[in-house]
Amino acid sequence: MSTQKLYAGAKLRELRTARSLSQKDFAARLGVSLSYLNQMENNHRPVSAGLVLALAREFGYDVTELSAGESARLIADMREALADPVFSDPPLQAELQLVASNAPRLARAFLQLHRAHRQGAEQLASLTDALGAEGTTLAPLPWEEVRDFFHYCDNYIDPVDRAAEHFATALGEGDRLAAMARLLEERHGISTRTRLGAPIRHYDPDTRTLTLAAEAGAATQLFQAAHQLALIAHGDLLEATLDLARFRTETAREICKIGLANYFAGAAQLPYGRFHAAAQETRHDLERLALLFGASIEQVAHRLSTLQRPGAKGVPFFFVRVDQAGTITKRHSATRLQFARFGGACPLWNVHQAFETPGRFLRQLAETPDGVRYFCLSRDVAKPGRTFHAPVRRYAIGLGCEIAHAGALVYADDMDLGNDRAYQPIGISCRICERPDCHQRALPPMDRGIRIDPNARGTLPYALR
Repeated sequence: MSTQKLYAGAKLRELRTARSLSQKDFAARLGVSLSYLNQMENNHRPVSAGLVLALAREFGYDVTELSAGESARLIADMREALADPVFSDPPLQAELQLVASNAPRLARAFLQLHRAHRQGAEQLASLTDALGAEGTTLAPLPWEEVRDFFHYCDNYIDPVDRAAEHFATALGEGDRLAAMARLLEERHGISTRTRLGAPIRHYDPDTRTLTLAAEAGAATQLFQAAHQLALIAHGDLLEATLDLARFRTETAREICKIGLANYFAGAAQLPYGRFHAAAQETRHDLERLALLFGASIEQVAHRLSTLQRPGAKGVPFFFVRVDQAGTITKRHSATRLQFARFGGACPLWNVHQAFETPGRFLRQLAETPDGVRYFCLSRDVAKPGRTFHAPVRRYAIGLGCEIAHAGALVYADDMDLGNDRAYQPIGISCRICERPDCHQRALPPMDRGIRIDPNARGTLPYALR
């Protein structure tokens, strides 16, 4: 079996410049020649095993950070952007790899530019009467900017995660909701109450009263109380994180602050060390983990996808949530599988079937066009409206990992992982999926022309060239 060569020039340059070292000094510390280091930093040569060991020895560097996670995300995002018909001759995969590895800032700038173009086209198509109005902008939509912030942080914010884990020790393992109310009262002078018909969470700064919906479950009440505590007790930490993000608009900053408070709440409810150990012990049994930590299955699945702490990483999962229209409402991937930035997920993926089998876990062995195989798990989740007339929000969640990690999941125990025919073909987006014979194809791939024959009709109304 061949091993994949590791090119990590951008990571090496980042490590060297962060320590204010010249190439000569850096090479000496690592025990390699200056020319060899220069070749590796420019991705002309792969990183050697000896250099990996030297990085760990000399700098205490977590060598798992050398993985091409960000490059894979950038390549997937650029491929999707380049599927836009405005690009008549898109670059080759090898060219995209070079850009993502050697010039990641350029890649991100290109993605920002394409996003501005896309939004401009949408404005021209649907809001022509508003063109020229005061405040019209082509800047990234605030929630897209926030989504990308978490996406490129691997959905793991170390300072916030560690602060939440430290706080969780004060809650203990008994009635954590009662402990939370007591801590809010003793440390911050905030009284907590529940009330029927109240909003899910409402904080009155004048009376220092936190009101939680009585109809919400204990897991939701604990999460919301921890969210409010993050805003009050860890506001400086959240603001410092936001300063580093450098959002373009105040709206994006405000949205991200809510996101960071949610992150703190989830990490306090499912503290990293204990949750990571329990996940390994239960072999990632979502239902057992939900019972152990008093959380929902969606919270557990989402948290599993964030276990990316350097030196203590969990199984690299992808996590996604889709609505009944197939729109992706949450997405993150610590694997090579990257989700479409626009539109929905591949209809061949089992996450869509979860709506048809409520209350059941669905399992799937899947293979993407690049030949990478995955174990996929999906289930429907419902969020009750809390009154008879209120609508119920329904979603489906998907959690999965590359097949090399499937043995760590209890759900894969009786799956025929070695059977090639057991793997179903899935894609990312029709515009970047090379499969010519997919019966669910909605659009031709960006790098293939089409041939129209008025006298013949197959599965598709056209044939790929």
